[in-house]
Amino acid sequence: MEREQLERLLDGGDDTSSAASAALRAGGSQVVWDGTTSPKSLAAVYGRRLRHTLRRGIETSGLAQAVQRLDLYGRPVRLGQIRTTDGSWVFMLFLDEEGSTLVACTGVRQTQPGPPRPDTC
Repeated sequence: MEREQLERLLDGGDDTSSAASAALRAGGSQVVWDGTTSPKSLAAVYGRRLRHTLRRGIETSGLAQAVQRLDLYGRPVRLGQIRTTDGSWVFMLFLDEEGSTLVACTGVRQTQPGPPRPDTC
């Protein structure tokens, strides 16, 4: 999918899709994979991720809304991803089968590795 087409799909959406669009415009990497998958199975997977991020205190954007939208959506979806240039955020995009409509968008802050732990032996 062309970068400009993806930018248009993200424009005018919620805060999460606006943040994904800004990451894309700032030079973030992007991919939209071929093939489709069931939105219900994705809702289940991302529902587990939501619970995990809440337990761990990992910052997310739009994850609960994405789970709801996927659970209600009745047709297969395509997956896409945008990474910020510094790698601090990854946005997952859920598109309709044709890739012409954004169904949902979520972002997850990536944890940075801490300093090495001293050996306790």
